[in-house]
Amino acid sequence: MKETIAVKNLCKEYRMGEITVPVLRDVSLSIFEGELVVILGPSGSGKSTLLNMIGGIDSPSSGEIIYKDKDIGTISEKALTIYRRDAIGFVFQFYNLIQNLTAKENIELASILSKEPIDINILLEKIGMSEHSSYFPSQLSGGQQQRIAIARAIVKNPSLLLCDEPTGALDSSTGIQVIRLLKDFNRSYKKTIVIITHSIAIAGIADRVFYLRDGMIEKVEVNDNPIQPEEIVW
Repeated sequence: MKETIAVKNLCKEYRMGEITVPVLRDVSLSIFEGELVVILGPSGSGKSTLLNMIGGIDSPSSGEIIYKDKDIGTISEKALTIYRRDAIGFVFQFYNLIQNLTAKENIELASILSKEPIDINILLEKIGMSEHSSYFPSQLSGGQQQRIAIARAIVKNPSLLLCDEPTGALDSSTGIQVIRLLKDFNRSYKKTIVIITHSIAIAGIADRVFYLRDGMIEKVEVNDNPIQPEEIVW
């Protein structure tokens, strides 16, 4: 399989006065095209830091993050901006929708940034939000807002979709709907998707699970037969 991204010997430290706090310690992993990967770990294990570095939001203290034979930790700011714009889609726990734009306008705003966007009306239909396209975020439930946030990330047609606790603010029923949607996009559009979560219940839907603890990869688990979202026991 072809790699979408490769992380090699990644370390991240933060300085707090005279104290150095290690967050990631010699993390190495490869994520392949079309995979749905879960990075599982408790709070403080370094999950969000790892995701932010893969997404080009944060930079490593040492190590490499290779995308298309380039180390994104060493490329120029301009090249990094292009990488974030063209290659990466982000889904956050708390949606981050623009409140004075409608659901459709939130998606359109992201599509403008893409050279080859996915058709917005098709996306709205796929996420079951066609009838709510003119609603503002405040008029939508949490699950509906997260569906719009996912469509906003997908519409750019990115190589890699990075999801930071996408079900963290949702109840179990709505969370399963969101996971079903992510899995559908993974299969329908062959999108590489990385989900970080502290919920072991979600791990079964992934092709592979990376267990992260104290900033290190503790183990990697392959799911030969990933479960369907409806089978998740929350």
